[in-house]
Amino acid sequence: MLLAEALDQLHGKKNLLAFSAGIDSTALYYLLKQEDIPFDIALVNYQTRPQSDAEAHYAQTLAKENGKNAYILTHPLSGSDFEQQARQIRYTFFKKIINQHGYENLITAHQLNDLLEWGLMQLCKGCGVVEFVGMQPIEVRQHYTLVRPLLFTPKQELLNYLKTNQIHYFIDESNNDDRYTRNRFRKEAADFLMRENSAGIARSFRYMLEDKQELLPPPTILFQHQSLIAIQRPSSNQQAIRLISRLLKERGYILSKAQQDEILEKASVVVGGQWVVELRLNDIWIAPYRQCAMPKSFKERCRVLKIPKKVRPYLFETEGLERLLSSSSS
Repeated sequence: MLLAEALDQLHGKKNLLAFSAGIDSTALYYLLKQEDIPFDIALVNYQTRPQSDAEAHYAQTLAKENGKNAYILTHPLSGSDFEQQARQIRYTFFKKIINQHGYENLITAHQLNDLLEWGLMQLCKGCGVVEFVGMQPIEVRQHYTLVRPLLFTPKQELLNYLKTNQIHYFIDESNNDDRYTRNRFRKEAADFLMRENSAGIARSFRYMLEDKQELLPPPTILFQHQSLIAIQRPSSNQQAIRLISRLLKERGYILSKAQQDEILEKASVVVGGQWVVELRLNDIWIAPYRQCAMPKSFKERCRVLKIPKKVRPYLFETEGLERLLSSSSS
């Protein structure tokens, strides 16, 4: 079940498993353990369901029994846009642990059903191969590598594994809530397709992943400083927005279709109040959004170097201008 390339990435490394006590992450916990992969676990307790505290307790007990560290964050959620809020909280928590404790890989339990559900949602919005195959087994992020060892494994196989080995797990009742778009896609389309064609679907995604890598080659980096990056602009707008989406995803931010359209229309945009995107004639700049007072001399130097205005505060705060100058002169 576990992908060979994922195991190669995890062996001998310091790994953190994103754990929820559900079917996928519980099966992955025991499969990793069987392969002698070293790992600790992290769980976010949103306290949205009666069993949330029991799941957190299960994670702590499981870790203690197996000599692992368990990092638990309790962060109640309420209001609308639950999924986006939860994702942001979860990954912010994971990145904090990774930075504090020196983890090299973040392991998630995404599986084939997840891959198909995401693809179907993108298909209905309008997408190409790059967008349809939204996840890869191994993705290099800014401060860690994201590893998905189960990406081509059907969920039913994981459930069978747990039942055969009599392993305790929890079922998230919110997965049956039709208020969430993804749940409707799962019930109305993905579940049927996976029951009838899981092997063919796995093969198709493997082929498309190869196509995706050819369609979206690595960007030509002009300058990089901490979370700021400047790259050469590709010839087409479609390639440009795909690269921007990929670079922001590596930094933990997922662009919506509306934000992608706004970037292409306006060229200079702050997305989500967090990231500056400057789409220029020959280059693209991406940097965390900052606002601060800057000396006139600094602004003049930036003007001469043709550094986009919205990028300048981040360069000033992180003292990155000298590095840019040395990079330009070398």
